[in-house]
Amino acid sequence: MPKISIKNQNKIFEYVPGKNLLQLLLENEIFVDNPCNGKGSCGKCKVRIVEGNLPDILETERRLLKKEEINEGVRLSCLVVPKEDIVIEILQKERRHEILTTGYTPDFDFNPSIHKKIFEIEKRTLDNQISFEDSIYNTFGIEKFDWRLLQNNEIIDGEVTGVFSGEKLIGIESGDTTELLYGVAIDIGTTTVVTSLIDMKTGNELATDSMINAQKKFGLDVLTRITYGLENPEDSKEKLQRAIVNSINEMIENICNKSKIDKKNIYEITIAANCTMMHFLLGIDTKFIGKSPYVPVFVKSKNILAKEIGLEVFSGARLYCLPSVSSYIGADIVAGVYVCQLHKAKENVLFVDIGTNGEIVLSNHGKLLSCSCAAGPALEGMNISSGMRAAEGAIEDVKITEKGIEIKVIGNQEPIGVCGSGILAAVKELIRTGIVKKDGAFIKKEKIEKLDYRYDMIQLDGKKREFILKSNPEQLLITQSDVRQVQLAKGAILSGFYALLKQANIDINELDKIIIAGQFGAHLPADSLVGTGILPEEVKEKLVYVGNSSKTGAYMALMSVEAKKEIEELAHQIDYMELGASEGYERLFVNCLLFPN
Repeated sequence: MPKISIKNQNKIFEYVPGKNLLQLLLENEIFVDNPCNGKGSCGKCKVRIVEGNLPDILETERRLLKKEEINEGVRLSCLVVPKEDIVIEILQKERRHEILTTGYTPDFDFNPSIHKKIFEIEKRTLDNQISFEDSIYNTFGIEKFDWRLLQNNEIIDGEVTGVFSGEKLIGIESGDTTELLYGVAIDIGTTTVVTSLIDMKTGNELATDSMINAQKKFGLDVLTRITYGLENPEDSKEKLQRAIVNSINEMIENICNKSKIDKKNIYEITIAANCTMMHFLLGIDTKFIGKSPYVPVFVKSKNILAKEIGLEVFSGARLYCLPSVSSYIGADIVAGVYVCQLHKAKENVLFVDIGTNGEIVLSNHGKLLSCSCAAGPALEGMNISSGMRAAEGAIEDVKITEKGIEIKVIGNQEPIGVCGSGILAAVKELIRTGIVKKDGAFIKKEKIEKLDYRYDMIQLDGKKREFILKSNPEQLLITQSDVRQVQLAKGAILSGFYALLKQANIDINELDKIIIAGQFGAHLPADSLVGTGILPEEVKEKLVYVGNSSKTGAYMALMSVEAKKEIEELAHQIDYMELGASEGYERLFVNCLLFPN
């Protein structure tokens, strides 16, 4: 069989011809950035051919690659199908990402469903030959229990600790283990996953770990992963589930090692995630979420054995998945609404979680109305010509001055791309300086005087105008297409904002507070949100940032029986509004595309 050699990674593997190069690399656990999941539209999955031959370059590749890249042997791995031995270089590397792990937590009373009690099991003798099963019934005063507790390798006499989930006995441990009581709270996002180890006796967070969602190799956004499932019905559910479960197990191992705690003393895991991620986690088909009428298989909370999906903790540990509202208002948003106590608000509050989807919930004195806006991946650095995730080397802030362009880079490294907050800051500055007009078009270079500081910041690629964000040693550009991507995201979120206010018959000046939640939102200053028009100028002084409210909601569910119950009730109280079906929405969306003056 032919072989593929990765020159800069010292890896070699054999392959059966027929699949494209991207598929072969991903199957062999070799990282290649591919936001569009191999559709040939993003131009990110670049590799360099060092030795060997590939089919002739396609027109699509010519359009997405620079001339100098083509001359250097760069190809898009999703668009080439190798047939012989080749040697390649991978042009990207995994970088350490900035992931938000903290957030606001309201006061609440601890009352976890998991608890322990000490008992004494009577010693068996020739005169007392009671079975271990009957000893359990007698000692713990219960009428039934999971028969698998009988699989304990040794029959225990004397002092034991009973582990309970509510009223249910889930474990028996020799001696007094009441001091060992741990749980895990997890936020599964489309892009990132955050895991926290909690001491359930005190509520203290002992350790946290985070990583990029391993499902990225199946696509960077929800719809791309759903499409992957549709195109690979034979094993996609298993692959998507395995990817996230393996990641969680790895993170649990990491936080236990940090805290020197045995993972067998983890008795409950609570998870908040968007509706699609929750389906992937439980191995449930998502095809109905991706097509009209966009109805999920389930939205209610789930309380199951953690080991049923392969989580490696205490054998009887429970997995609690928070409830969703609809396909696009998931448990992460329900968690955030609960953390912010919007259902108890005595004022008008708007909750916004900005990402690939922009989820918005309006609390009109406790009455809750929600919507989801298809913002697209631009605000997370994707579908941008020089875009990347918020990792080391990403430009995260931009200032345009008469003396030049000032940039802030994650990790203080040489910039290699622009993340979501960076592209938003750049567009905000382009609007402020008049380089980009209200309609989103670049100003014509010939209309700028040559002595104007802005003149040399714009270059022409044929008739296309581009902003030079960085020139040396390699150019980073903001193109007209990049501005349009941000413009579409802005239009989606702002139109959702106004549509909810209209539906609730609330004037913008009657809003008392705007809550910004989530991983991405935490990196967006008010100047960028208002400067690009994602949110209107009138609310600039009303913004409040709450951080990762999804993980906080999972934490509260872990630490409180009452929180679980209230979150489940809350999910039923949130009404969902389908924006596309609302009167006049198309006109509203078009109006919201305009940037501020």
